[in-house]
Amino acid sequence: MTNTAIITGASRGLGLALARSLAGAGWSLVLTARGSGDLERVAAELGATAIPGDVTDPAHVRRLAEAAPELDLLVNNASDLGVTPLPPLSIYPLDAFRALLETNVTAPLALVQATLPALRASRGGIVNITSDAATGAYEGWGGYGASKAALEQLSNVLSAEEPDLRVWWVDPGEMNTRMLADAVGAEEAAAASDPAKVAAALHDLIASRPASGKVSLQ
Repeated sequence: MTNTAIITGASRGLGLALARSLAGAGWSLVLTARGSGDLERVAAELGATAIPGDVTDPAHVRRLAEAAPELDLLVNNASDLGVTPLPPLSIYPLDAFRALLETNVTAPLALVQATLPALRASRGGIVNITSDAATGAYEGWGGYGASKAALEQLSNVLSAEEPDLRVWWVDPGEMNTRMLADAVGAEEAAAASDPAKVAAALHDLIASRPASGKVSLQ
């Protein structure tokens, strides 16, 4: 029987690397990202279903859930960095902060709610990608870190409320991605971990199905 996963933010970075890893193991994939061109190319490469769109759009969330009526894994990987250059909290634009929470907190919860019936039926798993910025006091990272702290607590409570599921909130560590480059510069980002190596560790986690909880892949 083929396992099925939904992966958000799947056109690049960790989402793309995990999609490739799971596809290589025979998983059926429903992939989403905002950019349709890159996503369609990834889906064609992997034999996956591509549903481009914005995870903050309720209609898009419904389409994703409808595309996977039988579901074993939800990976909430799509994320927004927020305002760049990263500003201190004293001048963080509040409209931008609200938008950041919508993408990094509300959208993952909406997708969890939409897919819970299928995940309960399969006793499946949920991976919420977080960050060490959720707990570290890094200057300039207050907006992003606050959103990831909220996602961690959301995951924590969800794991208590859904004991038949596996819920993991995963800190992947610094990776050489466009998002990190936008935050710290391309040169520093190039020294970070390869997303493919992080995806391999994440795939091992998914396959071994440990108890729900926070996981650091650093």
